[in-house]
Order: sequence, then C-alpha cells, then structure tokens
Amino acid sequence: MTHELRAEFLSNVVLDGNGSNFLQEAPKITFIGKTHLLSSYISDSRDLPTHDPRSFDIAGFRVTEYIVDANTKAVIAPIKAVELVALDGISDQSLFAFNVRGPLGKTQVNRDIVKSIRDKTLHKMFPLFHNGITVIASDVTLEAERLSVTGYHVVNGCQSLTALFNTRGSLTDDLRVLVKFIKMDPASAVAQNITEYSNNQNPTKARDFKANHPIQIRLQNEFRDSYPGQYVFEIKRGEDIGSGTRISNEEAGLYLRAFDLKEPWATHRKYEVFDEKHADLFGRPDVTADRIVFCQILAEEITEGLKNLKKQLFARYVLTKYLLMYVLREIFENDDQWEKMQSNPAKFVRDATLRNYFRTCVRNVVDEVIIDLDSEVNDLGDDFDYRDKLRDQEWVKEMRRELVTDYRKQVSRHRVASFNEEWVAATAATTG
Repeated sequence: MTHELRAEFLSNVVLDGNGSNFLQEAPKITFIGKTHLLSSYISDSRDLPTHDPRSFDIAGFRVTEYIVDANTKAVIAPIKAVELVALDGISDQSLFAFNVRGPLGKTQVNRDIVKSIRDKTLHKMFPLFHNGITVIASDVTLEAERLSVTGYHVVNGCQSLTALFNTRGSLTDDLRVLVKFIKMDPASAVAQNITEYSNNQNPTKARDFKANHPIQIRLQNEFRDSYPGQYVFEIKRGEDIGSGTRISNEEAGLYLRAFDLKEPWATHRKYEVFDEKHADLFGRPDVTADRIVFCQILAEEITEGLKNLKKQLFARYVLTKYLLMYVLREIFENDDQWEKMQSNPAKFVRDATLRNYFRTCVRNVVDEVIIDLDSEVNDLGDDFDYRDKLRDQEWVKEMRRELVTDYRKQVSRHRVASFNEEWVAATAATTG
C-alpha cells in the first residue's frame, strides 16, 4: 500500500469530554477544532487601512452620472490633480491594494506622463490625451459643487497617480484628471472584473491578473507572518512589500514546476505559471511559504554552485538551474530525510539557524552534482546546443538519470555523505 486512510472531523467548536472519550476508541479519526483553526488560519484577504473620506471641488464643471441600480453607480468628473495627490495611501501604496500592479517606475508610458505634467502649458489639455483614473468606493456622494467619497481605492491609474504625486511640485489648478468614481464594494467580484478590464495603459501580463487571487494573497500573508524581515513574497509588479529577500510569485511558480511537478524543460514558458498551470502550481495544500523558501534556498545554492562549471554559457542559461532543481528532487526522494522535507519543510527553513544548516547541506550535495554535470557537459563538445537540449524532455530526463545515478554510487561507496548524514551531523549539537 502506498497510502494510509484516515478521517478528519472538522468543527468550529472546542472538543469536549464526550468527544475526547470517543476519539480514544477511534484512533483513525483526527479532530480539528476551533483552537487549531484559530492558530493555523492564514487569511486570503488583505488587511487594509481605513482612508479618511475626501471631497473634491467640481464647481463650474459638468459631471456625468450613470446609475446601474440602487447600489451601483458611476460618476465621471474632472478632478484637480492637487486634490488627487492628497488622497491617503499613495506613499504606502495601500490606495492601490486592488490594482493589478504597483508603480512600475520609468516605463515609456510613465516618462511621457511625467513630461506632460512638467509642461504647464499642457495642463488644461491633460484630460484630452490621458485615459483617466478609476476609483471604486463604498460610497460616492454628488452635490452641487462637491463630490465626496469614502472607502475608496484606485483600481486603474496607479502609474498616473504615482507620477502626479512624485511631481506634485509642478501641479497647478489647471491640471485636472478625468476620474471615474464607481460606487460598489472594492473587494467584490464585479470590482475585480472592472480592475482587469480597465488596466491596459501599460502592457499587462497574465501574472498581473492573478495579483488579487486569494491563493496569492494568502501566501503573501503567510510570508509576512512566518518570515518577517527575512523573506517577502511579491505578487504584484512594483509593489512595496517591505524588507527581506524578495521572491516573486513568478519565480516561485517556476521553482515549483521544476521541483514539484518535475517539468524543468517547460520553465521557459513563464506565461503558463499564471495561466493553465496556476492551479497545479499554487493550488495544492502543500504549497506554503515554507515550501517556497525551501525551493528558494535550493535555487540560491544551485546558482552559487554553477559558478564552478567550466562551460559558463551553459551555467548561466536559466533552464540549467531548473534542471538541477529537478535532479535534487530525485536525490532527495531517495534520502532518509525526504518524508520530513515533503511533509514539513518548515523544519528545515523556518528557524534561521536550521536554515543555515540546511543551506550548507544542500550546497554539499550541489557541489557533488556539479562535478558530474561538468564532466557530462564537457563530453558533449563545443557545438553542444544546450538551449535546445534543456527544452527536450527526453534529454533532460536522461541527464537527470545519469547525474542521480552517479551521486548514488558515490554515496553507496561512502565517498560522499548523503544529505541525511550531512543533516544529522550538522544538527547534532542543536537537537542533542
């Protein structure tokens, strides 16, 4: 048998005496109750600050109002840029929490926006060539000369509003921006559709439209809770997520594809990470912050090890790193520590001291594999088309078989220590 059958009873109450007595007679049932749920729950929503209500001067301007139903409406109005840059949440980016991207820096589109802001002769014409900004708010109130909003977030226009904020010294009362204020819940499904459909001023990627996916938000929250100041998980291009080693969800997806799905030959197709492969890569229950940090350390040590490869063009080609992650997976699967690696990667990476031990042990394995890889690649000659071969599933599998076999021979002959032996020796003082 390859699997063990067990039952889990899930409840939102605390186990009482009757339940405890029953479980003593039913060893194959595990109780998951309120205490465990509260201690292990990771939210898949953002913890957003409350922004102060704001009102805008619309005196002398015609405003367009479009009413969908009693709870949903849109108001389009030319708003002074000097009032827009006073909105809460621009500097800390909380205003753009539901946008698919953060500030992207000096793209050509953004440079053109800044250029037009600094040319004061263009300020009155700004609404004629600018696409505008979309704001979703929980309440939008229109009066004769004022427009007021509460519970607001910018879902399209992050680049423009950031550019206005950064060049606010150049703003005049003549510079107005067409703003569409939509009254609805910013966290609703309809609001998410509006966000996706309206973001087209800068080129978008499949990754951008997964920035607000509950799985991605949950993982980012888990990183924040488990690795404060150590690792941060970037799910949105340009976002400010604090200090620590930055791991993008795109990188993480490629790690998981090479290590978990064992498909390193496909890692050049980055777009699939957030398209048809998104659920396969991130939707599994064993994909956690610990799992991703585990893979990040593998990738870092492989990158260091590849510096010792003679053929540096091959070493620097990105798919080579994923080939070696695939090789490490096969090596670990035959190691005595594998079951713990698979079920509890936190044991190896959550604690900083153990993480350093893990890093050292991984590096020792990588160094041995690099020696064999160097020999294999050198035998292929100078005309070896590594780009094509690293995308060839059969060639990659054969190379993995050669490298794993060579490593196992070295371990069986006691010429090198296995990962388990390295780990036990490294952690003896800590665990003993």
